[in-house]
Amino acid sequence: MKRLRQVNNNPPPMSRRFLTIGWVAVIGLLALVAGQWEERQINPNQQPAISLNVEGNPEVVLQRNRYGHYVTSGLINGQEVTLLLDTGATYVSVPENMAEKLGLRKLARGRSSTANGVVDTYLTRIERLSVGNIELYDIAASINPGMNHDTSILLGMSVLKNIEFTQKGDQLTLKLVP
Repeated sequence: MKRLRQVNNNPPPMSRRFLTIGWVAVIGLLALVAGQWEERQINPNQQPAISLNVEGNPEVVLQRNRYGHYVTSGLINGQEVTLLLDTGATYVSVPENMAEKLGLRKLARGRSSTANGVVDTYLTRIERLSVGNIELYDIAASINPGMNHDTSILLGMSVLKNIEFTQKGDQLTLKLVP
């Protein structure tokens, strides 16, 4: 009678650990790529196209996002922020929790009419605001405690009045008015 040898198909414990680590790394990488893809869908202008027009003035070209809005990365007082262009906003409107991180001071109480009704706000000044190669200084803004769930700052008319903008298709060209 022949004895059958039992074959051990279980990999050694060390191999299982490496296999587990490998799968965790693959899943983590996929999550990272998916998150970056989603962020580009919301903000396709993380590095907006910049140039100088024929007059030598700064110009920025933005792509519309998949929701039909113009969202771009920018700087407030040297700190990176996400900006949503809003021609219906009188001022640059900053969520209160972001204002604290940006070092914006509450100068006076105010009230603003929003799509959600009238809200209490605080007036402030932004020392420097940049979108691409367009830089503006001493900008009127408001701090809105009711926006704390938002991750974007509304870029309102206190900035946009200084910028000529032209929309063509899914592109919005911003030019600094000299």
